[in-house]
Amino acid sequence: MTDDGMISREAIESSYRVIQGHIRRTPTIGIDPNDLDVAAKRITLKLEHLQHTGSFKPRGAFANLLLRDVGSGGVAAASGGNHGAAVAYAARELGIPAHIFIPSVSPQAKVDRIRSEGAELTIVGDRYHEALRACDEFVAETSALSVHAYDQRETILGQGSIGLELDEQVPDLDTLLVSVGGGGLIAGIAAWFTGSVRVIGVEPRLSPTLAMALEAGAPVDAPADGVAADSDLEGMALSGGQRDSQFPYVE
Repeated sequence: MTDDGMISREAIESSYRVIQGHIRRTPTIGIDPNDLDVAAKRITLKLEHLQHTGSFKPRGAFANLLLRDVGSGGVAAASGGNHGAAVAYAARELGIPAHIFIPSVSPQAKVDRIRSEGAELTIVGDRYHEALRACDEFVAETSALSVHAYDQRETILGQGSIGLELDEQVPDLDTLLVSVGGGGLIAGIAAWFTGSVRVIGVEPRLSPTLAMALEAGAPVDAPADGVAADSDLEGMALSGGQRDSQFPYVE
């Protein structure tokens, strides 16, 4: 692992070698662009919903637990659901105590999944930021290691492994659509493809976190309303694609 703090291809490759025995190399499938009424020669989907716990999140979770020093206090994470389930799963696999904080709006299926992984679960507040505050307070009072859902180098390195796999699976892709939440996924993937592939962030019109941050030139508070889907298919790769008004995205 490089120690310069950069999110580089070399660092992603190094972290991938550490985590690859614990994650699934998810497959890709090609679909007809006409099925989505998209102007592209070919569309390839990266099926990260087949990853452990149903999302890409275990990549970053294992990177944190395997690349950082974890003490006797275990790990702690705040989440809306997917990250918490991933950290709980990774911790159970590695025999590490896990403390997960989620808001009351988290889906019951994800609550049940976190509990099934043996993590200590605390439901607090109505929104993610309240769960994050409770998690930070817990970390400050204990020796637990904080595993942030996106604002952590190892999290980004782990998510960047999707780019590494896609590069091998679809070597001629030229445009990549990546869903944006906190930004850890797109940060890792963009770091891998810097200068070689056009990476487009996709987010809900009523939760434009990346759009507002880019406009302001720094992270800012943004609304988090109007999200109809709880989880998204990650990493839709378009070859020969063009901008289409049916895809609300920001660059």
